[in-house]
Amino acid sequence: MKLIFLTALLAATSLFAGDVSGKWDFAIELDAGSGNPAFEFQQKGEALSGTYTGMLGTAKLTGTVKGQNISFSFDAEFNGEKMRVVYEGTVDGDAKMKGTVKLGTLGSGTFTAKKN
Repeated sequence: MKLIFLTALLAATSLFAGDVSGKWDFAIELDAGSGNPAFEFQQKGEALSGTYTGMLGTAKLTGTVKGQNISFSFDAEFNGEKMRVVYEGTVDGDAKMKGTVKLGTLGSGTFTAKKN
């Protein structure tokens, strides 16, 4: 019985990515170029909020962290065009993440990130 409990506990622990709260540096590769925005996240349970700062200005974001999966988005404007920016990826522990980003009609790409 103890062995089953420990095995289940270890499996559940490996699925949890940790807390992503804090400041993060991103490296983004897009169809149209690259960028290095900064993010600051606040995580409460699975709920994620925070701030984006980069080429598109500053914006408030919302999202979720479920196990190793992270998803967040914000609204921005570029050259007069309003868009929804969506990030989806995976968290490696509590200090790295990677995934994809979609910038409305401007295109898509990939990202990697490290916590400060």
